Amino acid sequence: MGLGDKIENAGQDASGRLKEAAGAVTGNEDLKAEGKLDQVAASAKDAVEDVKDKIGEGIEALKDKLSKD
Repeated sequence: MGLGDKIENAGQDASGRLKEAAGAVTGNEDLKAEGKLDQVAASAKDAVEDVKDKIGEGIEALKDKLSKD
């Protein structure tokens, strides 16, 4: 995962936490739910990026192995 993606996802997670807290303080259930959704979306993006990274590592390892044979 690129640094930009990590920063973006961390920002979305932080924003979601703030929205959730603001919703809890003000009693705004919609804002609270939106904050939770933002956090889930950021986590999902992180998971997808992790899978892409693992696939890329596997491809590179396979290329290395094939080039040595």
